[in-house]
Amino acid sequence: MKFNLTGRIVLNKSPEPNLPGLQKDLADFFSEANEMILTKGAPEGKGAAVTDWTLKDDNILVTIMSGRYVRAHDALLRLKKHLGIKFGKKYQLGARSVVADNYDIEFAIDRPPLAEIKVPFVQTIKLDGADLTCNISFENLSEEFLRQNYIDRIIKLVNHKIADQYYAGKSEQWEVMWSSVERDHVWSKDPTDEMQRLGWLKQGPTKGKWFYRPQLTAILRAMEQLALDHVLYPLGFQEVIQSHLVPFDIWLKTGHIAGTPNEFYYVSEPLTRDVDAWESFRDTIYVTNQVPSDKLKELITVPSMGICYAQCPGIYWSFQGSVIAEDSLPVLIFDRAANSNRYESGGRHGIERVDEFHRLEPIYIGHPEQLIELREKLIERYKYVFNEILELEWRMAWVTPWYLEQSGQVSEVSKEENGKVNGNDKNKDSVKLKGTIDFEAYLPYRGTREESEWLEYQNLSIIGDKFIDSFNIKTQRGDLWSGCSGIGLERWAAVFLAQKGLDPVNWPDKFRDVLGELPVGYRTL
Repeated sequence: MKFNLTGRIVLNKSPEPNLPGLQKDLADFFSEANEMILTKGAPEGKGAAVTDWTLKDDNILVTIMSGRYVRAHDALLRLKKHLGIKFGKKYQLGARSVVADNYDIEFAIDRPPLAEIKVPFVQTIKLDGADLTCNISFENLSEEFLRQNYIDRIIKLVNHKIADQYYAGKSEQWEVMWSSVERDHVWSKDPTDEMQRLGWLKQGPTKGKWFYRPQLTAILRAMEQLALDHVLYPLGFQEVIQSHLVPFDIWLKTGHIAGTPNEFYYVSEPLTRDVDAWESFRDTIYVTNQVPSDKLKELITVPSMGICYAQCPGIYWSFQGSVIAEDSLPVLIFDRAANSNRYESGGRHGIERVDEFHRLEPIYIGHPEQLIELREKLIERYKYVFNEILELEWRMAWVTPWYLEQSGQVSEVSKEENGKVNGNDKNKDSVKLKGTIDFEAYLPYRGTREESEWLEYQNLSIIGDKFIDSFNIKTQRGDLWSGCSGIGLERWAAVFLAQKGLDPVNWPDKFRDVLGELPVGYRTL
């Protein structure tokens, strides 16, 4: 890496141009800085160096060159600090701020880019795929920009963007790990279409949303009861209630707002509750019977929060900065109050891919071995529900997100070595520590088992320490990991009805026992 910076140290005043001794003391200061201040923490000969400097009015103009160990912008900040110490008492000079007028950086890239890359704040960017180098340049960078570690993040962002180009469409590695028996299915119709025809649901007032009438509502509530009685409560999960609204600072910590900002529903607040301020807005509605968008923009804030995208960020936030007692581990909690909202755009279909959906989200926090043991127990509970109560045809697939695979975070241990996975005799088997298990079901209306796309209707993840570190959650000893297993009621219902149809006569007895009598609903003429 090579860093070349020309910038300024802005002084608290303009010193007298012929002030005795100042020029010599400045020369001695920069010479000493090159030997000591700008080499601290770097191997010998690898520090930064001031290659040129000039006193001009209330600025000291400097040119700094460096490698990776003491980067030029860090060197500039060190100079500011030490200049005040050196010249404050003798000359009453101090440094008010620093500015990087021009900053050129050369660094290695992991592989040749496949397309043009755009990066914020950068003046120019040049990528050389043959030499595997990138040159970026900046202009007029403030002290705050230099201090906030933006430079390092931009360098990382370039390599992330190149990696994304190679893995576009390859978001995960997938392998089947278990399959249920094949079952006979009673029909091959799309249940959403049939439920609309029968009046069990109605397309919502806005896109990607539904109004569930009594029949389908009863089915969704029965699915919820199955999850509570046969998965969550038997394993000791406790319920919490959280807000539907999530401030941006939480999504910054989880990475959601950087990763999927195009899928959020954003929320604004009124600038004021003053009635008079809203008078023209109300009057315009009265006259036109329309909402005046231009007037509304003047009366609301820029969004600072969004509607729940997933329930886990708020749950992690509730533990932020906490030290969880050993006797409380693993923490097993779930939320079912906050509806999830995601802008799916053109990807919507039926009740299985919607903008607003209802789910229970279990979150678990504990030592790695506790979560691996819990994963086996959750699989056992899910198998009972899907095999014995709903009688589904489904499979489990191990899904390794590409970013975990590439960063080397997915490892395996033998069940014998782990000692706490599921207690069977196959001690030579291995179990993966981090990653996701997808539960996928066959939908007869999509085609044959072999050629059609199965629906992912349930998952189970161990994430590791990603969110634990983001929210500074600790325990009394050892490593702390977390995971989640979102239970989507619409997905459960979509799978069940696609395989079993809409006539309760064809539904398994154990499910009908939970459901009770299906509501008759109402007719409209």
